Amino acid sequence: MVKRSIQLYDTTLRDGAQLEGVSLSVADKLKITLKLDDLGIHYIEGGWPGANPKDTEFFERAKALKLKRSTLVAFGSTKHPSTDVNKDTNLRALVDASTEVVTIVGKSSASQVSQVLEIGLDDNLRLISESVRYLRQKGLRVFYDAEHFFDGFKANPDYSVKTVEAACDAGAECVILCDTNGGTLPAGIESAIKLLRKKVPVNLGIHAHNDSELAVANSLAAIEAGVVQIQGTINGYGERCGNANLCSIIPNLKIKLNIDCIPSGRLARLMEVSRYVDTLANITPSARLPYVGLSAFTHKAGLHVSGMMKWQDSYQHIDPRLVGNSPKVVVSELSGRGNIIYKAKELGIPMPAHGKQARQILEQIKLLESQGFQYESADASFEMLLHRAQPGYVPFFEVIDFMVVVEKHRRLPTKTGSQTLSEATVKVKLGEKLIHTAAEGNGPVNALDCALRKALIEFYPAINKVELVDYKVRILEESSGTESTVRVLIESSDGKKRWKTVGSSTNIIEASWLALIDSMEYWLMKRNLKPNLS
Repeated sequence: MVKRSIQLYDTTLRDGAQLEGVSLSVADKLKITLKLDDLGIHYIEGGWPGANPKDTEFFERAKALKLKRSTLVAFGSTKHPSTDVNKDTNLRALVDASTEVVTIVGKSSASQVSQVLEIGLDDNLRLISESVRYLRQKGLRVFYDAEHFFDGFKANPDYSVKTVEAACDAGAECVILCDTNGGTLPAGIESAIKLLRKKVPVNLGIHAHNDSELAVANSLAAIEAGVVQIQGTINGYGERCGNANLCSIIPNLKIKLNIDCIPSGRLARLMEVSRYVDTLANITPSARLPYVGLSAFTHKAGLHVSGMMKWQDSYQHIDPRLVGNSPKVVVSELSGRGNIIYKAKELGIPMPAHGKQARQILEQIKLLESQGFQYESADASFEMLLHRAQPGYVPFFEVIDFMVVVEKHRRLPTKTGSQTLSEATVKVKLGEKLIHTAAEGNGPVNALDCALRKALIEFYPAINKVELVDYKVRILEESSGTESTVRVLIESSDGKKRWKTVGSSTNIIEASWLALIDSMEYWLMKRNLKPNLS
C-alpha cells in the first residue's frame, strides 16, 4: 500500500469545549496545546479570539509557547453582512491573534443562508470571498470551514459547490466540508466529495459530528474519497453527541490504513493524552472508548481468555501496547479456568495450568457471585480470594465475631435535640492473642471500621494510613424489600494507591464488614507487614 500523509486538525480547545459540563481555563488550554504538540498534531485550533476574554487571553499567552510540531490556528467566521470587510471586528481579531493560520466558518447550505443568515444567496458568496481575500491579503494562510455542507449539498448541490468555489478562488488553502448536524451516512460523504473533487481544484478536509454515531466512519470515508485533512477532538468531545474522535481516527489511520499522521513512536502516547485531557476537563474517562478506554482490551468470557492464553491476537484487533493501553482480564460467573490462571500469573500468584486449584476457585467465584458478590470492580477482593486459596496461607488477622448497637438518645442541652450513635465491638485473633475492642462511630460501618482499627493498630501501627474513600451500596433484588440482598463496594486508599473490595449479604452491616476486612488484609498482605506481637 502506498503511504499517504494526512493533516490532523484538533479542535478540542474550541469545538470540543462546547461539550456540556466542560469549562477549560486558559492555563488548561495552554497545557493541552503543549500535550497535543508533543503527540504530533499538525494543527491545533486554540479558540475564537474576540468572542470571549478567555480565548483572547489564550492567544496572547500562546505567543510564548515554543511549539515543536504543531501550528496554532485561530478560528472565526466570515464577516458580518452589514460591515465593511476592513472594519469587521471578527476578522480584525483573527489578524491580531498573530497565528500563521486562521480558519473561518461560513454557510454552505442555501437553506441556512436564507433561513438563518436571512440574506441573499449571492450576498453569502460575497461574504465568503471578501473574508478569505482580506485574510490572505494580511499574509495569513486560510482554511475555510464549509458549515452544513453535506445537508446543503443534498438539497441544493449547485449552490454548495459555489460556496466552495468562492473560498477557493479567494485563496483558501483548504476547504473543510462539515457534517454539522451529524446526520450524513458514509456513502453520502464519499459520493459528495468525489463529485466535488472533479469540480474544484482545492485541498479538501472533513469535519464530522457524531449525532448518528458515524463521525469516525464518515471521517475515514472522506479519507478514502481523497480529503487531506481530518478535524476532530480528543475523546470525541463536542456539542450534543460530540465530534469525530481523534483517539480512534489516529490509530485507524496509522495502523489500519498505513497513513502517516503523527510521528513514529508517538502513537504509544495516545492513551496518556486521552487521560490527560479528561483530567484537565474534570471528566471521568470513558472505559468503553475504542483503543484508549480501560475496557477496550478487557476480556471476561472464559472462551475469549482461553483463546488469548494461546494466541494474544485471538480476541484483539491490535496489540494494545501500540496505543499505550494493555490487555486486562476480569473474572465473573462467565469466566473459565483460563481467567483464573491468567489473573494469577498477572498477579504473580502460583497457579498450575493443570490441576484442581483453578477449577475450585472458579466454582467458588460462581457460587459467591450467585450470592451477590461481583469481582469485576473489586480486584483486591479477588486477589485476596486467590491468596487465601494458596496452601499454607496464614491470614494477617482472624475475626472471631463482631456486634453493632445503634442507639438513639436525647442529649441536653444540645441544639439538635436528639442524636443517633453506633457502637461496635469486635474480637480479633493474632497468633495466640485475642483482642476484644469497642468503638463508637457516626454510623454502624464507621463504628466497625474504628473498632477494627483499634484492635489492629497495636500490632500493625501503619494500618492508620488506610482510609475509606468511597462506599457504594446496591440493592440486588428490590422486590424483596428490606430483606433484599445488598452488595457493598468499598474503595480504600493509603494516600498513594487505591483498591476496591466487595461484600454481599442480606444484612448491609455484614456486607460492609466483609468488604472492610478484605480491604485491611489486602493492604497488609501487599506490604507483607509482620505483626508486632511483643
